[in-house]
Amino acid sequence: MTTVQKRRARARGGELDECLRACAAHSGKVVGSVDRRRVELGEQLRKLLVVWGTTAAPATPAPSGATALLKRAVKGAPSPSAAIPAELLDALLAVANKALECGYDDELNLALIISDTVLAQRKNSRAGWRLRARLLEALGEDSEALEAYERYLALTDDDGFGVRARIAGLRIAGEKERELLDLLKRQVPGARGFAARPATDVWAEGLAAHAVGDWAEAEPRLVGALLALTDESAPVQERQELLSQYLDLRSTEDTDITALTQAVALYAEQRRNRMRGPVTDPTVGGVQWITLGEFRNRIAGKSICLIANSGRVGTSSMGAEIDAYDLVVRFNSYRIDPKHTGSRTDIHATIHKHGFNWDQQVTTRLVFGGVSGDWKYSLRNRLVPGAQTYLGDESLRWPVRNIGKVSTDVWSGIPTTGFNMLYLLDFLDVSPKLDLIGFDFYESGPYRVQEAMKLAITSVHEYTSEKAWVMERAQRVTDMRISLR
Repeated sequence: MTTVQKRRARARGGELDECLRACAAHSGKVVGSVDRRRVELGEQLRKLLVVWGTTAAPATPAPSGATALLKRAVKGAPSPSAAIPAELLDALLAVANKALECGYDDELNLALIISDTVLAQRKNSRAGWRLRARLLEALGEDSEALEAYERYLALTDDDGFGVRARIAGLRIAGEKERELLDLLKRQVPGARGFAARPATDVWAEGLAAHAVGDWAEAEPRLVGALLALTDESAPVQERQELLSQYLDLRSTEDTDITALTQAVALYAEQRRNRMRGPVTDPTVGGVQWITLGEFRNRIAGKSICLIANSGRVGTSSMGAEIDAYDLVVRFNSYRIDPKHTGSRTDIHATIHKHGFNWDQQVTTRLVFGGVSGDWKYSLRNRLVPGAQTYLGDESLRWPVRNIGKVSTDVWSGIPTTGFNMLYLLDFLDVSPKLDLIGFDFYESGPYRVQEAMKLAITSVHEYTSEKAWVMERAQRVTDMRISLR
């Protein structure tokens, strides 16, 4: 199947009822799957069906059924139905995000149907445009993904997901890829004669020539196929895979090391920018990495307050009291309103997956994450040079598991950012005053920067267990303050 045929074969959505039927049909497909990602998708689909049953009006059965819908190739058009309820919208987006994480064609088609439907129903949905951009990027449609990312940025003042850096990275990667292809045209002039033919046929001829040891015949065909893929705007993944294969083959044949190095350098640069975006300052502004012991020394003997991102804090009028502590700790997507929340942030504790407030000036930033590789990747991509003086190293990456040695047998849920921070401070036990301000474990709802207000309160955490752990150690409790020291 050609690239164009694949694009035409993708299902598209727009009508809410048909989208929901497609989700119902897909729910049956993932039953019994042993793939963790599909299991998680199935859970979100079940939640969606519950929401659909309680919030949406009964739908008229479609004569062609959900299976026919998945084969449709009609681009989504605005639906005449009423605006999608907020709870249903959130459930659909949760399904689409899990489908996108799966990465398989069936799941990408489902995410595409949902994306079309969400934007047909709510054309200014920030989450909808970000979903569309990430989906198009996964499909290898960089130019359309960039347009969707731009639409998302036009609708928000907060870039907690690092979209600007993503846009910059994709644009630079595109420029470097074009530079690489221009270089290959100059280095292999005979390639132009093969660029007008079907890329698959020419590539196969090139591989066949290489197999019999005829690099002089193979190389022009291989490069010609790369040029043909670019001319037909093939998905990025296809172009990248063949570029990588070509350079691997060339590295065993080419005796011109200088020419090969030029090509590999451009390939590496475009890959690096596509993966992580531009890095203006690899030293991250001369940040000082601190270990567990060094962090302990920095907080020893100081009064500390931890400020919840709760609605209770947002109406507390406790700003002056909060700022009177020696150290103020805030979490993730915290929001500042001096009258209620105080104005200082000395320590910002955040999960690595989001980039909210990473540009805000703090003395110490602790970034938490369970998987070392993902944590390092996020640090490279999200850290803002000059925004922090001290940065926790890997000894501070995952306090509950790595420092406390609390296994999943003892604590099955994923510890929240707040619990990781609190556990760390309690473990070190060097603070004469350790207070939690506004911690009601989401009873009063979230109080975050605007862009983060739509983030779901995830079910992977054990909020009840965390609350019980806190209350067992509490020495004094008031409506706004829990004192552990």
